[in-house]
Amino acid sequence: MLSSATLGTSVPSRKPKPKLGMNLAGVADWNTELPFVDVFRMSRPWISQRKGAGWGQGPKLELDEHGWVKRLEPDCWAETLMCTIEGGHYPSGEYTVLYEGDGEIDFWNAAKVVKRERGKIVIKVDSSKGAIFLRLLHTNPQNYVRNIQVIMPNFKVPDRKTPCWHPTFLNRWRGIACFRFMDWMETNNSQIVRWDDRPKVEDTTFSAKGVALEWMIDLCNRLKADAWFCMPHMADDDYIYRFAKTVKEKLDPSLKVYVEYSNEVWNGMFAQHRYAAEQGQKLGFGEKPWEAAWRYTAYRSVQIFRIWEEVFGGTKRLIRVLPSQAANPYVSEQILSFRDAYKHADALAIAPYISFNVSPKGNPPADEVANWSVEQLLDYVEKVSLPESVRWMREQKKVADKYELLLVAYEGGQHLVGIQGAENNEKLTQLFMEANAHPRMGEIYRRYLDAWAKVGGDLFCHFSSVGRWSKWGCWGLLQFYDDPPTPKFKAVMEWARNLGQKVK
Repeated sequence: MLSSATLGTSVPSRKPKPKLGMNLAGVADWNTELPFVDVFRMSRPWISQRKGAGWGQGPKLELDEHGWVKRLEPDCWAETLMCTIEGGHYPSGEYTVLYEGDGEIDFWNAAKVVKRERGKIVIKVDSSKGAIFLRLLHTNPQNYVRNIQVIMPNFKVPDRKTPCWHPTFLNRWRGIACFRFMDWMETNNSQIVRWDDRPKVEDTTFSAKGVALEWMIDLCNRLKADAWFCMPHMADDDYIYRFAKTVKEKLDPSLKVYVEYSNEVWNGMFAQHRYAAEQGQKLGFGEKPWEAAWRYTAYRSVQIFRIWEEVFGGTKRLIRVLPSQAANPYVSEQILSFRDAYKHADALAIAPYISFNVSPKGNPPADEVANWSVEQLLDYVEKVSLPESVRWMREQKKVADKYELLLVAYEGGQHLVGIQGAENNEKLTQLFMEANAHPRMGEIYRRYLDAWAKVGGDLFCHFSSVGRWSKWGCWGLLQFYDDPPTPKFKAVMEWARNLGQKVK
């Protein structure tokens, strides 16, 4: 624990500099951000089909180490989807399909084949019809079909290993200070243990295990943005070492790296919490599972930080992050103070959402809220949710100052969502969506971000970039890659611009 002289301090040794970072939306066939011009990179993992059987009822597929189908049984095929997006919110036109190997590929639903030659197919896509379905009907086990690319109209990709960023994606986020890759790394409930388990550039799709590290580094180098990596909760020391070594070798030396152990290990809904609780109890860190998880977070974080420090030859380029629960400064104290973990860290990270989680029996209950006007809802957000968030910021800043750490936001933004069954209340969902598109939401965001800067917050990583709004939340600043700017998008970018970031 800190000395009595230090305990009373209110001025951290590290001067905060508020800036906007971004949590990029997870990679999946329903991703609406479209970061890659090769849409096969976000295709769904292969679905095994058998003639006469139900959807996905085919035999277990024989795959190679990168997920390519090596052989098919008689009357069976493998299928995948891309661009599972409604409303035509992805490009129509002629896509170029490239592949290696010997076999037969066909398309249906939004796509039809207009031209074939060996290793190349041209398909005509009507995005208003929804998803592109690809079927692998035959493949030669001696030379199986692999390295499939499905390239958007008017783009060329030199080879499959070269990152194929969509220019709209790059232009939208140019000037962002940091990318947090939590969802791109499939951090929550990760199964990664060893270095060989990692997602690789050669993999069939990034939707299975996440985006290859080399591509995340390339994005940061192109946009001159710092990188925030979340180390998988079960990853061994060799994985951490090799990950850090790759970053040291490939990331622009002018850029910094935020290093965090997993994501929200305090949150009981995730496998990483249960793992940390179990490990912490084994080590005698606490009888209560949640306390053991908090302390294991500190313990494992420090181990991870030491490996990164060894690889980088010090801490100059590292921001070592100890994460906590925004609403609970006590949790922060427990994590920071355990075995003096704070002495090995640079920042306390929280997610100070503008929170309104509505449940059927909550106060107020979901049925009542669903009958509010959008003005009533936004009044509540302004009078209750926003001040609560600002109070969390202030209380956590006191903790960060006490331990002489920066206060950063690993996530943040609005958090209007139905829970415990209220997510199925369609009227409530529509109300939340209407509020997220309302001009007043932009004003709320301005006050919110200004409060973060005034409190003394440093990096603020919004959650999240682009994603369709639904009963599970309205997290995206935009819903689709081709959306016009929403009021909350405008407010966030204006805040960053006023801080000197060269955003759009």
